Amino acid sequence: MLVYLGADHAGFTLKESVKDHLESQGIAVEDLGAHTLNPNDDYPEFAAAVAQAVVRNPRSLGILMCGNAEGITIAANKFDGIRAGIGYSIEAATTMRNDDNANVISLPGRLRTSDNPLAIVDAFLATPFSNEERHVRRLKELAQLENDN
Repeated sequence: MLVYLGADHAGFTLKESVKDHLESQGIAVEDLGAHTLNPNDDYPEFAAAVAQAVVRNPRSLGILMCGNAEGITIAANKFDGIRAGIGYSIEAATTMRNDDNANVISLPGRLRTSDNPLAIVDAFLATPFSNEERHVRRLKELAQLENDN
């Protein structure tokens, strides 16, 4: 598995922790920035880099971080084929993978999550898509929305 990481200044410290955590588990990580703490950077740049990488490599997953996880999630979801959600808990991370086949999770760098962010990442990466008929049907409906709009 390959995991792409991206974060602005507000998610930078958390990204570095996530990167260390994943690399210590032997998970392949590609850090797409920010590579330094710069309070003037903008989250759309990093959302775009991760989203484009995940679209190019459908077997990969992405992890994004910004202050509240909202903006970077909105930006990532602008790309066809991206299904990004906010990982505010382990349950959110598992259901977004199991039910929605999410390929990007966003974490808040400034707000507290209900569970440890590293445990949320682990749950996201460990959970496969269920492939249940109702979830497949809903994903087809989402794809149709993308095509129609």
